[in-house]
Amino acid sequence: MKSAVLSGNNRDRPLSIQEAAKPAAEAGQLLLRVRACGVCRTDLHIVDGELAPLRSNLIPGHQIVGEVVEGSTSEHPPGTRVGVSWIGGTDGQCWYCRHQQENLCDSPTFTGYTVNGGYAEFVAVRSDFVFPLPDSLDDTSAAPLLCAGIIGFRSLRVAGVQPGERVGLFGFGASAHLTIDVLRAWHCEVYVSTRGTSHRKLAESLGATWVGTENERPPVELDRAVTFAPSGDVVVSALSSLRKGGIVAINAIHLDRMPEFDYDRLLWGERQIRSVANMTRQDARDFLNIAAEIRMRPKVTIFSLDQANEALAAIRSDSIDGAVVLVP
Repeated sequence: MKSAVLSGNNRDRPLSIQEAAKPAAEAGQLLLRVRACGVCRTDLHIVDGELAPLRSNLIPGHQIVGEVVEGSTSEHPPGTRVGVSWIGGTDGQCWYCRHQQENLCDSPTFTGYTVNGGYAEFVAVRSDFVFPLPDSLDDTSAAPLLCAGIIGFRSLRVAGVQPGERVGLFGFGASAHLTIDVLRAWHCEVYVSTRGTSHRKLAESLGATWVGTENERPPVELDRAVTFAPSGDVVVSALSSLRKGGIVAINAIHLDRMPEFDYDRLLWGERQIRSVANMTRQDARDFLNIAAEIRMRPKVTIFSLDQANEALAAIRSDSIDGAVVLVP
């Protein structure tokens, strides 16, 4: 099968397009024919080495839309279309799994990081970590929902967002542009601070209440905020925009650093900073149901599998608005 493999340290072209053996579905697994795979900023952290390498000759990709071809179950017969996300499995035995916090599992499997992912024509996945996809979502619309969408939705939960609140989004890439649809469905006011003229125009077109540059502060105090850029400076900017008792949720698997900040001015008053770690299967099911109900349609740019390096470069340079999807 054709695949995009991380096998070297060439920053400009980190992936090698090559033939690899088609995986087999082991016990408890499904073999999927990949129909589409979203390209996530986490993939960029992996190929750039910002997340420590865990295996050699890795096939990245964890926003997978696939069709069951082998290892089918009564719930997933051949031909079933399913989605796969970042969490590809948990141990089910640790304290966190036993207390409904599987996103914090001590021994997780990460799709496209600890096991091979969807930058390929086929992928083997655990059958209990796939999700049914609504018929109303086509392949390329569904793919970016499977991580960027789900983790954005979990970020709103971690931030404690309630309908009708004032919510700030700091950074406006693939995840944020999906999150705004949920917030608008909840009748929230959405305030967006982001760099890049095209990102600001996209936020305006999607109904943001206010849009400013990364150096501008929203004109009102916010109830909640979610940061999407992997920058500690952005976290401080979000914190400085909160009312007392407000919450900042950090939607980033990697952060460059946390700068010093004034506790008395920015954190005192029971303001809170929370990190967002992975997602649960229930998050995925709940979000996909909401996405279908509100007829979510992400802005998508499509690349072929042969163009996987170009797709990653587009994410790195923030040159594309919305989401990026590979189609084998």
